[in-house]
Amino acid sequence: MLLAAAVLFSTGGAAIKACTLTSWQVAGFRSGLAALALLVFLPEARKGWDWRIAPVAMASAATLLLFVVATKNTTSANAIFLQATGPLYVLAAGTLVLGERMHIREALTGLLIAIGMTLFYFDSTTATASAPNPGFGNALAALSGATWAATVVGLRWLSKNSAGGVTPIVLANGITFLAALPMALPIDKLLWSDALILLYLGVVQIGLSYVLMIRAMKEVEALGASLILLAEPALNPVWSWLVLGEVLSRQALAGGCVILLATLGHANQFSKKS
Repeated sequence: MLLAAAVLFSTGGAAIKACTLTSWQVAGFRSGLAALALLVFLPEARKGWDWRIAPVAMASAATLLLFVVATKNTTSANAIFLQATGPLYVLAAGTLVLGERMHIREALTGLLIAIGMTLFYFDSTTATASAPNPGFGNALAALSGATWAATVVGLRWLSKNSAGGVTPIVLANGITFLAALPMALPIDKLLWSDALILLYLGVVQIGLSYVLMIRAMKEVEALGASLILLAEPALNPVWSWLVLGEVLSRQALAGGCVILLATLGHANQFSKKS
């Protein structure tokens, strides 16, 4: 179930790019459908609402919106790999904000992720049909890494305080829908293909994926789950290559591999601490 969730998550980049609607329309309607799907699929999503989920949901909503806009402007690989730099921001926040001591292994993790990000930024920024504004998209993708880090930290904080569960994700999608709606309307023309893609993104790519992940996490240890979920950033560029013909440069591929290895090391380290 966890591998299936990772595979479904990984199709987001190609599906977002294949939809001819604007970034605001894709982000808003995808999240609106996802919120409804989660409320239908998961009974636990309809209870356990608490004021403490609000800031976490805001961070998650920002991640959802930033990722869609970034994917529309840069390559799918850049968007997903730069979002995967979240551990770098977590390490920085722990040191600068919380005053936690950074150990050598943690510093090495942060350095590797920073090197991976640098490789992306020094990569070619030539616009293409599927990546019309790569510089802007890369910047938003890097920012989504920070908001994703805030989401992860917030979800962990909620779990320690017996609050949240899946409700922050439902609220995040609801917030994204409402925030994007003013810019998403009116829709001049809705193609059947776009409607089907939105339905897939909301109900399957987000809704069903979270159902599978939440069910699977009850049976899988933290490290095993982290390893399996790395299939998402690994497969995301593959779908974009198959569907849209997007090809990774050697430099971007190297940056992605460095970030994945650093994230893997961070997951292993976190598992041992837990």
